[in-house]
Amino acid sequence: MKKLSILLVAAALSAPLPAQAQQLDLATVTCKDFVTSDKETIGLILMWLEGYYSDQDAKPIVDFDKMKANGGKLGEYCGKNPSHSLITAADEVVK
Repeated sequence: MKKLSILLVAAALSAPLPAQAQQLDLATVTCKDFVTSDKETIGLILMWLEGYYSDQDAKPIVDFDKMKANGGKLGEYCGKNPSHSLITAADEVVK
């Protein structure tokens, strides 16, 4: 099972990223940038945020329902505050 997880992560990391950027500095992304991104980019950002805001000792479980709920909260916050940074928004709704 662990080998399969490693292979899946390796495959995901080697998959081509969106053409517009090979790196994304989330400290510079605004709420407006986030909500106007394509679905794939939003999904990747939400996945990263879930990992970033999880406890260090948390089990390695991806809770898609929680991620979807947090994405909705983040979208609502960002819709009302388009000039705020995405990290500021996430600090408010995801933590």
